[in-house]
Amino acid sequence: MDPKKNVILRFDDVTFEYVEKHPLMKDANFSLRENTKLSLMGQNGAGKSTLFKLITGEYKPLKGQIHVNEGIQIGHAAQVMDRRFYPMTVNEYFASAFTEAPRNLPKLIDEALDAVNYKLPHDQIVSTLSGGQQARLLLAYALIQKPDILLLDEPTNNLDADGIGHLMTFLMMYEKTVIVISHDADFLSTFTDGVLYLDFWTKEIDQYVGDYFDVVEQIKKRIAIEERKNAQLKKSIQDRKDKVNFFANKGGKMRKLAKKLKDEVADAEDSIVRVKADDKTITPFTIDAVKFTESHANLSSIGIWVNGKVIHKDVDIDLRRGGRLLIKGPNGIGKTTLLERLANRTEEGAIIPPEINVGYYRQDFSGLDFSQTAYNSLKDVIEVDDPELIFGIAARFLLKGSVLQNPIGMLSEGQKALLTFARFVLQKPSLLILDEPTNHVNFRHLPVIAEALSKFEGAMIVVSHDEEFVKKIQFTEVVDLGRLKDR
Repeated sequence: MDPKKNVILRFDDVTFEYVEKHPLMKDANFSLRENTKLSLMGQNGAGKSTLFKLITGEYKPLKGQIHVNEGIQIGHAAQVMDRRFYPMTVNEYFASAFTEAPRNLPKLIDEALDAVNYKLPHDQIVSTLSGGQQARLLLAYALIQKPDILLLDEPTNNLDADGIGHLMTFLMMYEKTVIVISHDADFLSTFTDGVLYLDFWTKEIDQYVGDYFDVVEQIKKRIAIEERKNAQLKKSIQDRKDKVNFFANKGGKMRKLAKKLKDEVADAEDSIVRVKADDKTITPFTIDAVKFTESHANLSSIGIWVNGKVIHKDVDIDLRRGGRLLIKGPNGIGKTTLLERLANRTEEGAIIPPEINVGYYRQDFSGLDFSQTAYNSLKDVIEVDDPELIFGIAARFLLKGSVLQNPIGMLSEGQKALLTFARFVLQKPSLLILDEPTNHVNFRHLPVIAEALSKFEGAMIVVSHDEEFVKKIQFTEVVDLGRLKDR
């Protein structure tokens, strides 16, 4: 990052906590220069989305100061569409970005939508848009504010390949400051020139220069150096402790020597560096399926969203144990609503026997009760309350005891995703219906999740734009709704 560029935002010893005496961020320091592009890294639950809300002023620090230069405009593209916007028209949604809607709002809306390669009627209701369409709307909402600092929270979620390609090009050409949260390592490496790293364990923020992959290597080298130093210190400390025990029993001058060595041990222990705990990966897991020998899902037709209504196209798909169906198609064709109808058993061309236990992953987690604690959400999917089992399964998904006591609404989107998979382990469904299961999940966890799904012995219906993830699962059936519509 060019030191000649002006600093436009600075965190000075910022501490923030949701729960008293459990800081999410402690004495955090970093600075942001104009016209730079940074990735924001950290484990699920480290506080990445919270950092954005501190920058926008939605949250206030418990201690420390956040300095933003006068006149700096900040635009924030949230990770998911806030449900309070669902009843609004597109015009009303964009108007909410201003204290007072400008007279040329329609023109500004079209310009913002054009920047994200999208066209949309201004009177369309937000709730009728697909996840991918909402993702573009979120980005356009931030851009319409003409921001000097653009904050993007998982902007590739729900975008198809064309959408991701356009976003990459746009960000590479964007001449203002950008901070991006994303689990997509390849996406991050294309345009960022620095990284802010939120350490889940130390609660500190480290700043690095270089693209994403450069920084990952820097962190690995730093960890190796710190671990070597600590190993040498611990060996020296143990040697001194052994001498303390030996001399302490000798009396006289030897006892004074023992005290001196004991003080040196205390100083050495204070010198041990707290090694950065790099992102941990969830433990390998298995989703057991309740055995069912008959058809798990029989589809004779599929509903597709065309010009504001559902039309049905004939198919012939019979998913049995071990069957895997991948549903593809462009944003806005109705993939999410199709999965919802299948999960609710309201899709007119589908038969899912009542005996089939369905595990449903919603991309917006709306199937979870956000007021319920994470622990009670896990307890609800088993017949008998078994704390040892629940805490054990949760720990495999990096959901600590303190996290389990929080309402689901307080969890990060990544933690909600891991909670959903933990529920599947306890639920033991016969049929999994998964709508963009890689969204919000730290990329380090994705190979573990893909492995678990590839070994799942029940039937599975999946929508995913993550091509690398899809390649790791062997699908027996693939339906492209775009091609099916034109058939």
